[in-house]
Amino acid sequence: MLREAFISGAASISNNRRAVDELNVYPVPDGDTGTNMSMTMGNAMRELEVMNDNCTASAAADTAAAALLRGARGNSGVILSLLFRGFSKAFKGKNEIGCADLANALELGVKGAYKAVMNPTEGTILTVARLASEKASQLAPTAESEVRLWTAVCDEADKALAQTPEMLPVLKKAGVVDAGGKGLIIIWRAMLDVFSGGKAVEDEKTKENSTSKTAVGDFDEEINFTYCTEFIVNKNPDCPDASRLRAFLETIGDCVVAVEDEDIIKVHVHTDHPGKAIEEAILFGALTNLKIDNMRHQHKNKQKEAAVMKVREFTPAAPEKPFGFVAVASGKGIEDLFTNLGADNIVTGGQTMNPSTDDILKAILATPAETVFVLPNNKNIIMAAEQAVKLADRRVCVLQTKTIPQGLTAMMNFDPSADYESNRMNMSKALENVSTGLVTFAARDSDFDGKNIKKGEILGLENGKLAVTDKEVTKAAYKLIKKMITGESSFVTIISGADTDDENTEALTELVQTKFGDKVEVMNVNGGQPVYYYIISVE
Repeated sequence: MLREAFISGAASISNNRRAVDELNVYPVPDGDTGTNMSMTMGNAMRELEVMNDNCTASAAADTAAAALLRGARGNSGVILSLLFRGFSKAFKGKNEIGCADLANALELGVKGAYKAVMNPTEGTILTVARLASEKASQLAPTAESEVRLWTAVCDEADKALAQTPEMLPVLKKAGVVDAGGKGLIIIWRAMLDVFSGGKAVEDEKTKENSTSKTAVGDFDEEINFTYCTEFIVNKNPDCPDASRLRAFLETIGDCVVAVEDEDIIKVHVHTDHPGKAIEEAILFGALTNLKIDNMRHQHKNKQKEAAVMKVREFTPAAPEKPFGFVAVASGKGIEDLFTNLGADNIVTGGQTMNPSTDDILKAILATPAETVFVLPNNKNIIMAAEQAVKLADRRVCVLQTKTIPQGLTAMMNFDPSADYESNRMNMSKALENVSTGLVTFAARDSDFDGKNIKKGEILGLENGKLAVTDKEVTKAAYKLIKKMITGESSFVTIISGADTDDENTEALTELVQTKFGDKVEVMNVNGGQPVYYYIISVE
């Protein structure tokens, strides 16, 4: 039954992950709570599903705890894994469990979670779990049944969740409850369904995936013509009817669109002969906004990218040198920066997708060094990285790098001739001298740092705090850099993202160079990162 309850909880958070994501106060699209909790629980569900239906409570709890620890993503995922580790400790060696065992499991889980968080904040998932645990300990001696006890636990968790806005002003301003606490209750309620004799929740995503195809894998069969051709025809005074042009295009390709108004014809066609399409269209008027893309070439590139993502597997390596580095990064340019500075392995992630503890652990074990420095480069990854320390077979030091610029600065301050302690201290101290700016978009409406933010608005963050807003990316980036530069600044590095236009980046760099060139050295790097249009480092 416990196995089925855990699976039900995992399926329920998977089905409700988007609703939990929407409760996130911060509008930045960066590893949302519901997604992190869902993927963490999903790792446990996969391992539990292959177990025997009649497995003991101890076996189910041990399997879930181990899988959750390795699959933990983001701070919420790590805390969730620690809460569930309480089940493993409390149910050790037990075939069946009672009320006292459940209460003990919650208590042990809460203690472990609070211990792991450096500065526990009330009004979060920790509060919800703690108050529910206290209720369980109070009722356990006299509870009529395990179902009654777990019902009371869920009810108390609901009450605690409702109080989270009163504990955290940022939640009250946004008019939401804590996302992590909500996710925990969704899991617990689904477990209660099973405890009560009901049916386990089914994972809707699994159903979808069973009938869906991979777009990249199947797309070649759908490409009948090579060139995607688009243009606008500025109609001649005696322009024939657009239906004639449409009829011709249908003889040389597919996916034909030819729509008109009084002045123009908008044309789109997939064809092997874009020249013929253009030649015919000229008879109707002058052409503008001409665009021709080789779809087969584009697809091959996408396949290569997908292949790179798939084959990035880490092979365990024995220690051969004193020190090594593992960095978390996303974007080819940024990955190259870390590699060029001496990083042995790169774990992909850090923006929209937080890597799991197991991802980081595999990279550590593949680093041929006696001591491995881990650079999380994101505050939401630090806890997952710290869990990997306990599982590694060599010394691991997780540097508290919360941004890409901090990670790069740490590596530049590494001294291969110095000992471990000196390097740890010097690299950690160097983080104080770098300021990080991030230019991104608002993923949701929010009240952020006292400002009313609308979805889609461009945000400029300085060291995690909202500094500027604008409707245009380049303007937001310049205003942010202007704010960040002080009398002590020496270097400005502008790292452009995957969705950033090269011309705009050059114009931004030139503007900063013109305005501040006598004070700072300015350079730009094509980082290729998702989510952030610009990552800005000021040292």
